[in-house]
Amino acid sequence: MPGLERDTPIPTELTLDRKRHVLALAYGEKVHELSFEFLRVHSPSAEVRGHGPGQEVLQVGKRNVDITELEPVGMYAVRPTFSDGHNSGIFSWDYLNKLCLEKNRLWDDYLARLDKAGAQRD
Repeated sequence: MPGLERDTPIPTELTLDRKRHVLALAYGEKVHELSFEFLRVHSPSAEVRGHGPGQEVLQVGKRNVDITELEPVGMYAVRPTFSDGHNSGIFSWDYLNKLCLEKNRLWDDYLARLDKAGAQRD
């Protein structure tokens, strides 16, 4: 099935915490939290990633973005709709698992790219 490697864990529960602006992904007893901002700036959409290497678009001003809807896509993914209108990113279980496991490194890389560009999160 596309977006679902054989060994990829599937979340047992997804919870939107709008007060804290996080998506909680439960994998049995283990829970990972990804901020809405983190998800927005790491969207797998072409709008963010481009259509090939070097075409990525640095996302700025997303600190206060919200998720207004979280829609299932088949049995392998979800599509969030963000308060800035972005809704073209389909987050497969594979990709969400990668984001959970690599969250700190990916966030540090994002902050470094912002700094290098002289851009802000706000």
